[in-house]
Amino acid sequence: MSQEDTMTPKERWLAILEREEVDRLPMDYWGTPEVSAKLIKHFGLSDKEQIEIVRDLGLSRFQKSNNNLAVPESKVLEREVFKQLNIDFVVRLENKYVGPEIPLGSDPYGCRYKTIEYADGSYIECSHNPLAEFNSVEEIENEYQWPDPDWWDYSTISDQVKGYEDYPIRAGGSEPFLFYKYLRGDEKAFLDLVLNPEIVHYILEKLFGLTKENTKRMYEQIPEKENKLLLTYVNEDLGSQKGLLYSPTHIQEFLLPGMKEMMDLAHENGAYVFHHDDGSIRKILPDLIKTGIDILNPVQWRLKDMDREGLKQDFGKQIIFHGGVDNQHTLPFGSVEDVQIEVEENIKILGEGGGYIIAPCHNIQPNTPIENILALYETGYKFGSQI
Repeated sequence: MSQEDTMTPKERWLAILEREEVDRLPMDYWGTPEVSAKLIKHFGLSDKEQIEIVRDLGLSRFQKSNNNLAVPESKVLEREVFKQLNIDFVVRLENKYVGPEIPLGSDPYGCRYKTIEYADGSYIECSHNPLAEFNSVEEIENEYQWPDPDWWDYSTISDQVKGYEDYPIRAGGSEPFLFYKYLRGDEKAFLDLVLNPEIVHYILEKLFGLTKENTKRMYEQIPEKENKLLLTYVNEDLGSQKGLLYSPTHIQEFLLPGMKEMMDLAHENGAYVFHHDDGSIRKILPDLIKTGIDILNPVQWRLKDMDREGLKQDFGKQIIFHGGVDNQHTLPFGSVEDVQIEVEENIKILGEGGGYIIAPCHNIQPNTPIENILALYETGYKFGSQI
């Protein structure tokens, strides 16, 4: 903690969430493994080749599933980068998969994944949808085995908190329609909303049920929970660049009831609800607020109906904004000055009176110049106290 700081990251986040005075606005980080590796090398924290660091950081959930969840060296180094950039990072707690053996490249749901390479990095996408060929709830019931909460071990949760008492922690959460699309395939998933609503209700009930039980068990393992700043991510990508991907009626029927159960569970356990929701979602935002979100990410303000001034004016007293630094345009393609101007504007507009956490809109991409990343956090640190 530098001499300018008078609060820990946990205290800073909590002050923003409770709308109390803060020494400066908190700053958070979202970035791909390639970006984190570049930052580790930039700060001279590792002699390893960048590709080795990426591999260490980028272990996907199915590669981790039979692992011991020991924090890899590169993850420790990534957190050191955060400290050097004054980033108030969130420590993510994870349960350990101990269920039936699953093939490499698969997950406990039976989905299989492939790696997609692009210019400067890679990502994974689902290549096999295990429920794609089923035509009824009865067929799924008879032929598919749902994962069981007992397939995960929660006993390592308490150890993961040690040493990070001054940081916000993240535990549990849900994003069921994402997994619905993995299970059924994207096209069939959207058609199901109209043609097979009984299948949608059935699968989402199963997915919400599993994530709810997993979240409960994680909460139970957090030591001295009342002294922690706990975040639970209840996510769903409801928007496109121009509007909603789903009708409000479908969102209200299929998703909001389960999301409310998750949010109620979080609030009952003293957690704040972090809601990640890509796209232009203003039309459904009042419903999401009524359902119980506390923090809205990512604030893609260049999209239709998502202007910062309007969001702050209409919803700024009800929710905290997280994000706002454009990772599609400004960060990868703008100048250092462009980044500085955008961060300052976000602080002025979204941070007026508090209620804002400085962060990129989504994962910073590998084609982003290091200078722009440094500008984001240096500017945020410099001007985040001027609120």
